[in-house]
Amino acid sequence: MKAVLRTVIRVLFKPLLAPWVPLAVQRRGTWLAGLLSKYPRDTESSKLDMNGVPSLRLHTAAAAADKAILLLHGGAYVLGGPASHGSLAAQLGQAAGAEAYLVDYRLAPEHPYPAALDDALAAYRWLLQHYQPGQIVIAGDSAGGNLALATTIAIRDSGLPQPAALALISPWLDLTHGGETIGTRAQRDPMLNAAWLDACAKLHAGGVPLADPRISPLFGELKGLPPMMIHVGSEEILLSDAERLAQRAEAAGVEVSLHCFDGLWHDFQLHAGQLAEADASIAELGEFMRKKTTAAS
Repeated sequence: MKAVLRTVIRVLFKPLLAPWVPLAVQRRGTWLAGLLSKYPRDTESSKLDMNGVPSLRLHTAAAAADKAILLLHGGAYVLGGPASHGSLAAQLGQAAGAEAYLVDYRLAPEHPYPAALDDALAAYRWLLQHYQPGQIVIAGDSAGGNLALATTIAIRDSGLPQPAALALISPWLDLTHGGETIGTRAQRDPMLNAAWLDACAKLHAGGVPLADPRISPLFGELKGLPPMMIHVGSEEILLSDAERLAQRAEAAGVEVSLHCFDGLWHDFQLHAGQLAEADASIAELGEFMRKKTTAAS
């Protein structure tokens, strides 16, 4: 199954993620890909408004009513939403024994920075009205990992109560693309290419420099952040982002763990229920989130 999925992604999906492909086509392709994802059995979903931000609540039988995951989806800040990431939110919620909330934040280029960050903070404030902060985990994949880290930094800096933990999947953290694996994994990565990410980075940043920590939170101050777990694939061009975050977080005194899955690609957790390694990653992230929310409780 791993070989089949890698080939399908390289042949059908990677050509779609290119600067010359119209964004409308990319968004449609991402929506269609989401139809192939697998939800946990008996998942219940409902739409809701989180302080003006449209969101999706995903409930599974394993969910405890007093625990919540705020999932910020990937898509390079220009793609994605409930259709593409609803299954990932539900899988994480089931593994963590928590209600999952998927934020349909505003996308670039229609809404560049700080629109996504504003929406994520509004959604987090909504959760604080319904949950204890120690029972909330912020999670994100790819650009959602960027947004999750940026949101947690903004929460700390604004004096809001911090979440119990941070769970990051293949985070895209350095939008200047200064990591070594941008080049060394260019041919091995079956999904992403640097040219597309460069274009998306500029659309998201608007006029803000890409090295600004608000755009590239890898360069932000990490001291005082909650415990974090990072999962990444060995074949992806963003591997260096995850590795450098783990190094900088540890140096800042943050509890951090990094798991690199050998032979896997960007965001492979989207194949949970179809790929054994994806299931293993979700299970490990879920156990981490359970422990951190229970300890906080």
